[in-house]
Amino acid sequence: MKNYFKFNILPYVLYLIVKFIYLTNKKVFHHPKLRDDEAFIFVAWHGDLVCQPMNYFKNRPNGVIKTLISQSKDGEIISKIYSLFGGGSIRGSSSKGATKALISTIREIKSGVDIAITPDGPRGPRHTVADGVIAIAQKSGARIIVLSAKPKSYWQFNSWDKFVLPKLFGRIDFYMSEPYDISNLEFEEARDFIKNKMLLNTIL
Repeated sequence: MKNYFKFNILPYVLYLIVKFIYLTNKKVFHHPKLRDDEAFIFVAWHGDLVCQPMNYFKNRPNGVIKTLISQSKDGEIISKIYSLFGGGSIRGSSSKGATKALISTIREIKSGVDIAITPDGPRGPRHTVADGVIAIAQKSGARIIVLSAKPKSYWQFNSWDKFVLPKLFGRIDFYMSEPYDISNLEFEEARDFIKNKMLLNTIL
């Protein structure tokens, strides 16, 4: 019964909570105009995930996106939540199913599907960019777009990712960067570049 609640009921509860947070806040979007015929890699920090599906679909209402999610049990919950928002998932992480996930992700990009990745997930360290996102971008040729959200008032948990939960009836500024091409950068140079761009609108 406990597992049934965790994997079948809890995702719907969390989905409704996130929707309620989103609906009760004033929203200000800072978005570029993107090409509809190009697939991108969208990145966000693990601690800044709450309203990112709405951030994405606001700019790309007809977009098709799949999120790279770990094969853990917690990943199963996240996968179900994201499906309720209209996104798909690719299961795998740097520690388990990495090669298969890398191949699947590149294949999806080539077919025109946007990809979402948390570079410091699923276990951190916080605000680090794992090899996967750089490898996927350079092997696929896809450009990277940074997603972030800054609520005026929020709770910040004492978790490894300092998870941010916006309070109700406030204001949230949603940011979506211009697409960044890292295909001609050295691997470590690309990692530092993306990290610095991701930190621009981050709650520390």
